[in-house]
Amino acid sequence: MFNAPRPAQRYTGSTSNGFGGSFVDENPLSSSVYDDGLDPWSAAPSPSPTPIPQAPSSVFNAVIADATVPSIYHRAYASVDPANTGETSVNALSRVLSTSSLPASTIDRIVNLVSSRPRVSRLEFFVALALVALAQSGKDVSIEQVAALSSQNTLPEPTLDLQALSTITSPASIPRRNTNQTIRATLPAYSSDDPWNSNPRFPANTGNTSFGGAIDGLPTGQPSGLAGTGLPSEWWRKEENIKITILGQQGFILNRYTVYEIQSDRRQTAVARRYSEFTFLWDVLVRRYPFRLFPALPPKRVGADEQFLEQRRRGLTRALNFVVNHPIIKEDGVLAVFLSEPSFETWRKQSAISLEEESASRRVDRIEEMTIPSDLEDKLAVVRGKISPLIEQWQRICILAERIIKRREAAAVRTPALRRAFIRTHLTLPELSPSSTSSSLPPGSPRSMTASLSQSFLGFNTNPNVLSSDNQGDLARLTNTLRVVVEVNETCWRGDDCELSNGVRSGLSQLAAHTQRHSEISELRSRSLQDTTLESLKAQRDLYLATRDLFIRHDRLSLDQVERLKKRIETTSVKLDGIRAAQKENWQEEAEKLTAMIEKDQATIAAQLSRRVFIRACMWHELRVVLHNRENALLTQAVKEFAHEEHEYAENVANNWESLSEAVESMPFE
Repeated sequence: MFNAPRPAQRYTGSTSNGFGGSFVDENPLSSSVYDDGLDPWSAAPSPSPTPIPQAPSSVFNAVIADATVPSIYHRAYASVDPANTGETSVNALSRVLSTSSLPASTIDRIVNLVSSRPRVSRLEFFVALALVALAQSGKDVSIEQVAALSSQNTLPEPTLDLQALSTITSPASIPRRNTNQTIRATLPAYSSDDPWNSNPRFPANTGNTSFGGAIDGLPTGQPSGLAGTGLPSEWWRKEENIKITILGQQGFILNRYTVYEIQSDRRQTAVARRYSEFTFLWDVLVRRYPFRLFPALPPKRVGADEQFLEQRRRGLTRALNFVVNHPIIKEDGVLAVFLSEPSFETWRKQSAISLEEESASRRVDRIEEMTIPSDLEDKLAVVRGKISPLIEQWQRICILAERIIKRREAAAVRTPALRRAFIRTHLTLPELSPSSTSSSLPPGSPRSMTASLSQSFLGFNTNPNVLSSDNQGDLARLTNTLRVVVEVNETCWRGDDCELSNGVRSGLSQLAAHTQRHSEISELRSRSLQDTTLESLKAQRDLYLATRDLFIRHDRLSLDQVERLKKRIETTSVKLDGIRAAQKENWQEEAEKLTAMIEKDQATIAAQLSRRVFIRACMWHELRVVLHNRENALLTQAVKEFAHEEHEYAENVANNWESLSEAVESMPFE
């Protein structure tokens, strides 16, 4: 079924397009184009990573069982996981528990009881709250006690001050350092002129006949806007933003399915959709717009876990954001209904939906046809030659970026879990000395320095036997431990007011507070990298994959019968002339039939020649307006945002530690 490994190429025979195979056949969505072997939502099953030792989830399933969870549990969890991802950080759990007024030693014990990882699941979070309630009531703080109460359906309710729950530290709450000068590189001046220098003699068509006519829900034609970039000024700031969240599972056993909620910043109401409705929409779009650029959907998988569903949600979000901002597809009638109709399934049953190709209801006017460059095939050949290496490199970038982000949020695992086979073929660092081994070199040797630099700059460990650090989780645990130390040393052995002891305790309290703040800053940055930077990189990869698929569709679907029909017309014309010359009995009827056949073939030739022009116009539009703009402008936007956010993050970290330095300046030595 869906979990079966798919072959690397759908068609084994060589093709003229240089891509080997196509995902487009009778069912345009029959397989996924995202065949990097590493993406969590690839249709091919992923190898299981080496797990970090932890309490099995089944243990906590048995602890909570089917007990009714008090509402305060859900409110507390929602305050630290608003996106409902199913897990949160140890630091967030510690912040919630700190509102219970329990001693720091008790909080530290509870955190260590429920999880040894830098992240905690929803069930682990609920068990921690139950342990807090037990501690507040003076009962035994143990997992067994929680299990006993759960079996009686009497989970205790903790007393938490959620109103006072501190949120993630904002940049405004961190003291700023004095900076006298900011050095910035001079930005080059960019022109808005046509980068292709194509037919500058012909201005943009200002009429409404280009690509005109709305038939069966197809968008009404608009001028292509051939001046400049072909898009409005600063179009990247005006794009519609779609957000997709998982509402939950519905159905029973084999009929269970996931329901997604779609929200748009330009539409008033949200709609609920299941995955099969996404595939129906994409099937319609592929058939209507075979020569337009848009990404494929992430695939379906039976028995998908939470991680797979989350990655698929992100993939659906990227794909839907692409089509709603495509200059042509965004006007599609079925797409508009998909984003607004409360019950899409009911609408489908009551409506007749045309799957007619876009070229049947649109036309290219003479002026626009003349703007298509004569060397269009050469320009397309250049893109074809670049697309495969670009896909490969952007796949690497996405993998490395995701790996770095996971390490920054302390969710990384051992290097063998990160696809050791992939590391050998794609991620092997150059050896400085082929004959030497790292074990024979001193710590300061060049290769040792290479490995150290790789770990520092790239964010991953090249030694498969070394466990990566869990900085963020360790910082949260360090904060709890420091507070326990402060509690234990609350009373000096001297029995009187000891200034030395009190001063050191005050300094340790400041260290704990600033350590927690650093953990919060890191958590905020990790979340931002996951939700913005990484998604931007994957969107860039998706763009090139969509371009590859466009070329594949073009090679398969742009074929026509013009030459064959011309030969048939010639043959029929010769036969018609012979019948007219012979003028045998009933020759008039036979001549009329042949004449009708010739007229029909001539009309078909005219339609197919018109389709040829339309396909060329589409390919030119997608190359010049969609691909060229998106691959450059959106990447510029992502890089600038990343640089700004990293600079702000570095400033916040520096300000935090500078604030600690000032706070502990008065710590006594004697």
